[in-house]
Amino acid sequence: MTNPFTFDLSNLRGDFFGGLTAGIVALPLALAFGAQTALGPMAGLYGAIAIAIVAALFGGTATQVSGPTAPMTVVSSAVIANSLVESGADTVAEALPLILATFFLAGLIEMIFGIIKLGRYIKYIPYPVVSGFMSGIGVIIIVTQLFPALGYSAANDTELVAGRMPHAEEQILEKIIREEESSTLKGVMDASVIAETDRRFADVTPEEIRTEAIRLATRKVRGTKGTIANIYRPFTVPGGINYLNLLLAVGTILIIYGFKRITSIIPSSLAALVIMTLVAFFFMQGEVPVIGQVQQGLPPIYFDFFGQFANTSYLLRILQFAFTLAALGAIDSLLTSVVADNITKTKHDPNQELIGQGLGNMAAAFIGGLPGAGATMRTVINVQSGGKTKISGIIAGVFLLLVLLGLSGIVSYIPNGVLAGILITVGIGIIDYKGFRHLRSIPLGDAAVMVLVLLLTVFVGLLEAVAFGMVLAALLFMKKTADTVEEGASSSSLEEFSREKPWADDSDLVERLGDRVFIKHLEGPLFFGFVSTFQAMMRQLPTVEVVVIRMARVPYIDQSGLYAMEDAILDMQRRGIAVIFTGMNEQIRSMMERINLVPGLVPEEHNFTTFEQARTWLSARLAEGNLEQQSEVQQNAPPVVGDGIDEA
Repeated sequence: MTNPFTFDLSNLRGDFFGGLTAGIVALPLALAFGAQTALGPMAGLYGAIAIAIVAALFGGTATQVSGPTAPMTVVSSAVIANSLVESGADTVAEALPLILATFFLAGLIEMIFGIIKLGRYIKYIPYPVVSGFMSGIGVIIIVTQLFPALGYSAANDTELVAGRMPHAEEQILEKIIREEESSTLKGVMDASVIAETDRRFADVTPEEIRTEAIRLATRKVRGTKGTIANIYRPFTVPGGINYLNLLLAVGTILIIYGFKRITSIIPSSLAALVIMTLVAFFFMQGEVPVIGQVQQGLPPIYFDFFGQFANTSYLLRILQFAFTLAALGAIDSLLTSVVADNITKTKHDPNQELIGQGLGNMAAAFIGGLPGAGATMRTVINVQSGGKTKISGIIAGVFLLLVLLGLSGIVSYIPNGVLAGILITVGIGIIDYKGFRHLRSIPLGDAAVMVLVLLLTVFVGLLEAVAFGMVLAALLFMKKTADTVEEGASSSSLEEFSREKPWADDSDLVERLGDRVFIKHLEGPLFFGFVSTFQAMMRQLPTVEVVVIRMARVPYIDQSGLYAMEDAILDMQRRGIAVIFTGMNEQIRSMMERINLVPGLVPEEHNFTTFEQARTWLSARLAEGNLEQQSEVQQNAPPVVGDGIDEA
């Protein structure tokens, strides 16, 4: 691993401008990502500051700029929603310890990934899984920003709120009952507790019930499924669409895509943020929803979330979401590192990068920030603006810290519609259009994985989508591999083989031996997916005197393949057939020696490095009529030693 405390000052000017530019780009995105969650815009900014500085300092990619990203924000939103449900909290503030405990544990798990060197396995994630997942994230972002862009608010939907009033009363009563039960020594509802419950419920005001109903209504239209199920409501409810807010969102999108054509010196998302915020401030003040009052000065420090780890009732759910965040953060960061390597022609340290990202997310949890990962767009902009070392990433975080200390008051005037417009462009940009253009060209299995992962990501869950995609992709890969091995495996008699590839000076041998010898060609790994086919092929061999198994193109054999080979040899020996191997590599030979298949069943003199050596043996032994003696040697060989399970 690389030393995180070494600094290269040779490119200080380039690193300064690269980090500054990346920080400017990160500002509107951090606020937008924070606003997408119930924690609010400042949580996005807090996370961007902590992760950018810490991940750059301890990470393994010199030009990486980290912070909240679209995929991590989507999962974070799910964590927040789940924490509210699990804890029974009415507000985010009440559920905050559980939320931050999940974020902190995610960072810890990600750091452990790096310590145990899992970073190198990123290359084994199939492209269809990554493509479907990222496209699904893009769809989620676009769909969930439709209501903010339209200016629709469930709180102003009187019909929806009225429909949730009875449920709101039930929720308030259930909360009072839980509180009263927990206040008793035995947790039993006696007459006095029931009387106190009735008194407290009678004191609940209509305004409190309405507040709870608004909260339930907001939850009902939240998320992808909630938005899709209620997509008609803005168009049917009086005042459901705020046209000025919609104008700001559309204007933001147009500026982001159009400003790039004018100049690339100023990031288009920043230009859109400034221009549309000024328009709203001077011409629409009070007419469109804005971020509102935000935290001034340094962020608060949280330590109380450590107590959540002692709560066994929450621990399983915390672990589930933390692992999802950690795995997604690792994938997101390392994919960005690969992009950075391609641009800079350098080589990142994947395990050190995971340690840095994990520490960054742990630091973000202490200040109530969103977790994040290496951000592709910010990293590319950093490199293009002159950044070459980790100093650039640190500068990006320091710039955001200075913004927090000096300009946090201005942030409160940013309209929600502008942030929605920024996020919609992020969602559009994250969809893998290249993969969808090639859907008809790629194998059907890969296309199915891509589409199914996308649908599961959008409508079921992120963890389920990735797990299903990985399992399905692995099964398809094993089937393809087994099919390839089956196609490459063939049997032919010595006479047939001589016609395919004539041997020098062996015509008389072919004439005399005829079909006394079979040659078995194997290609590809001999693993469990191919075992049944291999066994069937070996059973179908006619009665011959020698079977030559050519293994020069078998790179690997697993335990299932090893035992299948052992069974096949035992069966052939019972039929009086001698077996010889050619081209066996070190891995295969080592596996066979561990269970004493070689030399226990097949003696050393029947193992040849090249087929030329085997041909010489065939000419010498079979032509001299010594085959029967050789076969007896194998049949009388010592039995296999050990069961092979632990040893293999």
